[in-house]
Amino acid sequence: MTERKARDGFDVAVIGAGVVGCAIARRLTLEGARVVVLEKAADVLDGASKANSAILHTGFDAPPGSLEAALVAAGHEEYRAIHARLGLPLMETGALVIAWSEAEEARLPAIVEDARRNGVDDVALLTARQVRALEPGLGEGVRAAVRVPGESIVDAWSAPHAYLLQALGNGAVLALSAEVLSGHLEAGRWRLETAGGPVEAGVVVNAAGLHGDTVDRRLLGETHFSIRPRKGQFVVFDKSAFALADHILLPVPTAITKGVVVCRTAWGNLLVGPTAEEQEDREAAPLTREALEALLARARAILPALAGHEVTAAYAGLRPASETKDYRIRHDAARRMVTVGGIRSTGLSAALGIARHVHRLVEEIAGPTQRLADPDWPRVRNISEAAPRDWQAPGNGGIVCHCERVTRREVEEALKGPLAARSLAGLKRRTRVTMGRCQGFYCTAELARITRGRLAEPMMARDGDH
Repeated sequence: MTERKARDGFDVAVIGAGVVGCAIARRLTLEGARVVVLEKAADVLDGASKANSAILHTGFDAPPGSLEAALVAAGHEEYRAIHARLGLPLMETGALVIAWSEAEEARLPAIVEDARRNGVDDVALLTARQVRALEPGLGEGVRAAVRVPGESIVDAWSAPHAYLLQALGNGAVLALSAEVLSGHLEAGRWRLETAGGPVEAGVVVNAAGLHGDTVDRRLLGETHFSIRPRKGQFVVFDKSAFALADHILLPVPTAITKGVVVCRTAWGNLLVGPTAEEQEDREAAPLTREALEALLARARAILPALAGHEVTAAYAGLRPASETKDYRIRHDAARRMVTVGGIRSTGLSAALGIARHVHRLVEEIAGPTQRLADPDWPRVRNISEAAPRDWQAPGNGGIVCHCERVTRREVEEALKGPLAARSLAGLKRRTRVTMGRCQGFYCTAELARITRGRLAEPMMARDGDH
């Protein structure tokens, strides 16, 4: 952050460049505010947003009347309205909430009732025979299910990239490696001290995810919630397993978790997870053999044919859960701050709805701004299997990552522009490199050559590669 930008100041400083922060930056920028996004990592989506199941939820199972229910519904509606314009995929698979026991079956009518109270009226209760007609590969023990046609699969990384790219293209500023260390409010404006230098803004929006309560304490001296990290481990099966399930296969949820999901991915794989493990550490999410073996066992019970398919990868992420199930969003007009906390597993689905809600709260604090009359609408390059890929187009420079069919042109483009990748993890999230069966064994050396001098942490080629 340069001194000129610190002196000029902004209308709003958004802390955190996860999916929620990116969506908020987009909405506030489109509404005419001068926005700066402050991210403590060297690249965006480096916290909770880097690992999830990539499902666009309808909100059918959110607590009726809750803020979460309203914002998931709003986010779902807006994503469907804008995804094509931004170049984002939408795989309309629908979902089945499957009962495997008598107790679970008894809870299905309440799920239907709650869904309809949440405005999701197209749900239907199915018999075991009807379920098997839709998903003949299911294991033994299916008793009944609720079908939710509106549940869909999306690309969890391209969406926030597109939101932030639109914000940047319309005047927002992104500051990376800019952890907020402290701040004070004086004469109606915040002066924030960050690892990248001072920043001034009229309103602060805290969307720091796993560190949201910490940021509140640093700026306000108090917090109204506490983050309780919840680890989720996932298993990704090889692309040969993609065809085993047409729907998102959901369990009957509990009061604590939505449970283990089996679903397709936008990359053409089959995903199983997540677990729900409470922990204190907000940074590390180590994989554990016991949890992964339990996921594999559950997955093969749901879809027995998975026993004949290889696992491509396993990964884990952290969700910023708090003491209560609902979102922890509130604004403090006197201290000119909005806190967006406790956004758990539905953050991807609700992000656009949260952004509209936060905009209304910011307006209550600072008054209205002049909405942009003709904003720029960038399109992100498609990296999903829901549309043609760059490897199918001429002039792509050849394929670098053969497992995921990522071209040299895609890698080069991801390293340039206002949202250039700054790390290998960021490059993965923009292109899919090293995410396939070989996990980078064959393409790492070439990627190290292409990215030399362009990443915050250089890639190291293996011995013998030059």
